[in-house]
Amino acid sequence: MSPRIRELTVRSVILGGIITLLFTAANVYLGLKVGLTFATSIPAAVISMAVMRFVGNSNILENNIVQTIASAAGTLAAIIFVLPGLIMVGWWQGFPYWITVAVCAIGGTLGVMFSVPLRRALVTGSDLPYPEGVAAAEVLKVGFGSAEGKVENTKGLRMIIVGSLTSAGYSLLGAMRLAASEIATTFRMGAGASGASTSLSMALIGVGHLVGLSVGVAMLVGMLIAWAGLVPFLTAMHGVTGDVGRLVNTTFRGEVRFIGAGTIGVAALWSLFRIIGPIIKGIRAAMVASKARQAGTELALTERDLPIGIVGGTILGLLVPIAGLLWIFSSGTAIATGIGPVILGTLVYVVVIGAIMASVCGYMAGLIGASNSPVSGVGILAVLGASLLLVLAYGHSASPEQTKALVAYALFTTGIVFSIATIANDNLQDLKTGQLVGATPWRQQLALVYGVIFGSLVIPPVLDLLNKAFGFAGVPGAGEHALAAPQAALISALAKGVLGGDIAWNLIGWGALLGVGTIILDEVMRKTGKMRLPPLCVGMGIYLPMALTFLIPVGAVIGHYYDKWADRHANPDFAKRMGVLAATGLIVGESLFGVAFAGVVAAAGTDTPLAVVGDSFGKPGIVIGLLLFVGAIYALYRSACRLCRAS
Repeated sequence: MSPRIRELTVRSVILGGIITLLFTAANVYLGLKVGLTFATSIPAAVISMAVMRFVGNSNILENNIVQTIASAAGTLAAIIFVLPGLIMVGWWQGFPYWITVAVCAIGGTLGVMFSVPLRRALVTGSDLPYPEGVAAAEVLKVGFGSAEGKVENTKGLRMIIVGSLTSAGYSLLGAMRLAASEIATTFRMGAGASGASTSLSMALIGVGHLVGLSVGVAMLVGMLIAWAGLVPFLTAMHGVTGDVGRLVNTTFRGEVRFIGAGTIGVAALWSLFRIIGPIIKGIRAAMVASKARQAGTELALTERDLPIGIVGGTILGLLVPIAGLLWIFSSGTAIATGIGPVILGTLVYVVVIGAIMASVCGYMAGLIGASNSPVSGVGILAVLGASLLLVLAYGHSASPEQTKALVAYALFTTGIVFSIATIANDNLQDLKTGQLVGATPWRQQLALVYGVIFGSLVIPPVLDLLNKAFGFAGVPGAGEHALAAPQAALISALAKGVLGGDIAWNLIGWGALLGVGTIILDEVMRKTGKMRLPPLCVGMGIYLPMALTFLIPVGAVIGHYYDKWADRHANPDFAKRMGVLAATGLIVGESLFGVAFAGVVAAAGTDTPLAVVGDSFGKPGIVIGLLLFVGAIYALYRSACRLCRAS
């Protein structure tokens, strides 16, 4: 019997931790700006192999551990879709370090535990494609399959660096006000009014490339529904008078986004309905495997999960610190008296809803990838559930202090559930990669816990830095460059609406009907073999501002035609990976620049510390920005093509 090659090593944990810290910071910024995060498995695998090559004596399984740890960055950072809501509702002024770390670490670890029985249902026992997991496995296989693979890894790292420098360079010009960062206008449209806008963000081009054409088209459809249909219709009902721009923005934020929330909620429930059967089978299979191990049956290494007893014990054990967090969070508030039974009910809610949401996210990760995980829908459903349970316990309080405390409690609970769901989603993607390269599941599951801890340590200071430098849109005192944090704004608005008794259920209902129609259309397209129209992505297109979605379909089209070119290349898989890594570089560069720029803003005390021209440079800045933006994207993809031809 050949000796088992090294897998979970000290150096793999250290390198994975370093990459996690960088990518987590990038994802926190990107998520707060545009409401999306990116999967980090593929770039982490490329960086790992390039670094380990110089260290020497590495293997495919060791590098798989590095990407497993680092991939936590793309998912745990999604906690920013909830926690900023506590500042938006005026409960927190900043992010308490250890409390925020605990929410992320405990929730993320629970997510790992909940995903263990799902592996058999959704990874080994299903035909879900897991696009990012398969791609990461192929990158690892190529890197260790030949000498040419090592050369490809070097070229891949070069593409990440070139893409990062390109997007960071343009972001620097935007910060200097020499190139426009956004173009926007509002106008009358029939009896109503609407608007058009785009952020000149290279990160959005990268996101579009990664999510693909079906998702890009779905977001375009949602954007058109919102801005060519709902906004003109609703503004016409209100009557277009006074400031058209203000009317358009108020209508979108106060009405259209709730319709989008209804669409996302229905789509998330539909995802759950489709996978109940496989989930039950997976849990049964995990229990059978546990009994077999107890009876002395030797399981293959690739079938060894964390023992189900350890999984169950960890879940129960972590309920104790969760109860402590809830007690600390509510102590000294208007709901502190008699909080014990509410905390017990919350623990039940966290376990039940956490398991359900982990299943939904895991299924969606397998279907369309971790980058397109339905975390927005998960947050919406989780906060609605938590808020409705609190209404049952407290009713609609006439006390503003108690209502505010209940809203904060609902958001805090949702933050824990959110961490569970996002990490479960990421874990299944990584376990698919591990299955394809022959990894040991329990080692990957343990590695992901390490990734959760690394990410949890860096998220609070990055959040604090961005809050101090820019603030969040809608919070008193936030500047014109305040981060949109769209999901956090929506989720906190839902909590306030339910607990305050003034939520617009009619708008959510219309969105739900729209979601049903989208689901039907998507199912028809699936059966006819046509391009899909993911309902969750349509909902995202409706409720995200156009400035944050317009370039995603553009990036998807660019990626589509680049991949068609790659199909004609002598090595199409390598050519496609170069495109993926170039797109990833666009995201990483802009996001890391954003974090660094936030530090400059915080130190300078002004949100335009690098500006070298004033507002009067606006029109020339738009022209310069458009020319540079288009030229830089074209040059980057030409560079990727040249690297491929040289291979």
